[in-house]
Amino acid sequence: MNALDAAPAAGHWRDDARVIGCVGFAHLLSHFFQLLLPPLLPWVKGEFGLSFSALGFVLTVLFIVSGLTQMLAGFVVDRLGPGATLAAGLACFVAAALVLATATSYPALLAGAALSGIGNGVFHPVDFSLLNHRVHPARLGHAYAVHGLTGSLGWALAPVFLVGIAVPYGWRTSLYAAALLPIAVALLLFSQRDSFAVTPQATTAAEPASAPLFAFLRAPAIWWCFAFFAIVAAAASGVQNFAPTVFAALYTIGVTEAALSITVFMLASAAGMFAGGWLVHRQRRLERNIALAFGLSAVGATLIGLAWLTPLLAFVAIAAMGFGNGLSGPSRDMLIRSATPRGATGRVYGVVYSGLDLGIAVGPLLFGRLLDAGRHGAVFLGIAGLLLAAMLMAAGVAARTLDSG
Repeated sequence: MNALDAAPAAGHWRDDARVIGCVGFAHLLSHFFQLLLPPLLPWVKGEFGLSFSALGFVLTVLFIVSGLTQMLAGFVVDRLGPGATLAAGLACFVAAALVLATATSYPALLAGAALSGIGNGVFHPVDFSLLNHRVHPARLGHAYAVHGLTGSLGWALAPVFLVGIAVPYGWRTSLYAAALLPIAVALLLFSQRDSFAVTPQATTAAEPASAPLFAFLRAPAIWWCFAFFAIVAAAASGVQNFAPTVFAALYTIGVTEAALSITVFMLASAAGMFAGGWLVHRQRRLERNIALAFGLSAVGATLIGLAWLTPLLAFVAIAAMGFGNGLSGPSRDMLIRSATPRGATGRVYGVVYSGLDLGIAVGPLLFGRLLDAGRHGAVFLGIAGLLLAAMLMAAGVAARTLDSG
């Protein structure tokens, strides 16, 4: 397999920084809209009289639609270019916020979630197409680190923004305000369009004219990447959804203190992203970087799950998990790039990153059953097991990339 598209020529670092910054803002927005509804569920539940199961299905719809959209968006990016695809995604975000803000029925909530899923599904194919074609390879590790960091910031911003407006002005007003954010990002990207635009010809120039559109799906490394991302996302969903519940039950601390476990995980993950950008340039064996990162996270998860720690040390352990999660990010994204055939960047990232949505959709169902059975520690032991499996999958991707290279 010829792993890489034609590398961009070396340019000034300011040009690369401008591209990385614009893509980062777009990625922040996509993660923000993944949490468009969850912070507002107490208000929505009270107004519509819905069960938590019904509300949970709304969120499941978002990620199912997002996963399907990612697969299709990759083909669109390779044929039409990332600009038009990104514009459609931003328009879907505006529509999603407005539909949810004016919803008066359960089907309207489902429609808003579906629109948000469509919008979210375009971002990974667009982002990585832009980064791979416009940023010089010497700076890609840092680009991927910033990309991951801005996504985490989007998750962190959503609850503060939405709840901060919902408390004084109502949950519908917060959604109207959220609808303005994609418009602002669209104006920013439009103002910078000349510095990072990628034409459809540029994305496919390296691909032989006779190459079948779906030829890349025959590469085993692509499906190993898909499985790798599904496993990683399932593990992350366990932390993001259930860490406060587990901490409160295992370490007998209050709900407020337990909720800090997510904050600690996210902050440590952001620090890990920065370190991961440095690591990917120091150590080119990407599977080794991932093994180091996930090994650290798995140890932290195991210690938490066994409940051998004091509450303070449990927070140290989840910080180690977060740091390992962030540390893996740039190497993980570079590993996918190494498995990408020429001219198929959008398609590969679309298919591979749809594994994230699969993992996010399935993970909570698996871990939720453990909590229903009262097995709180088993949640983090299960996360540790998934991280170890992800290490093996990363080694499998590397082996198949080398074998076919």
